[in-house]
Amino acid sequence: MTRGYMRQFNKVATALILVTVCLAAAVHALGPETSDLIPRDTQSLLFPTFKRSEILGLVAGFGTTFAALPDLIAMLRRRSSAGMNPRMAAIMGIFQILWVYYGLLIISRPVVIWNVIAVLVNFVSVGAYFYFVRREKQRDTATSAKRA
Repeated sequence: MTRGYMRQFNKVATALILVTVCLAAAVHALGPETSDLIPRDTQSLLFPTFKRSEILGLVAGFGTTFAALPDLIAMLRRRSSAGMNPRMAAIMGIFQILWVYYGLLIISRPVVIWNVIAVLVNFVSVGAYFYFVRREKQRDTATSAKRA
């Protein structure tokens, strides 16, 4: 049953990618007279100091930044490192540092803000993992010492 859903998801994702590429190619092929079709990045009506693209970036960044949070919360609730892969969180954290640098280069507040938060979330995940691993080893050592 899961494979059926994956096949359907792959078909939908492929269709969306193809539609996006076709639309981009069509707008590009029509030439300069289609410049009115391209959205302009104007100031936000709610926050005049922000551009609309920054508001969209802040909203999009929220979702991607906190995608790793459920794993951290589950690990803290279980009080166990079981099921956690610290390498993934560490690698993500390292590359998010590069995203922070990139955000500074292009002067993009959303890129900088969300990636700084994501770096913190990922490194807290790695720190919690090692804390629980150490605690589990101490517990196992104490249990084996009692048996002996």
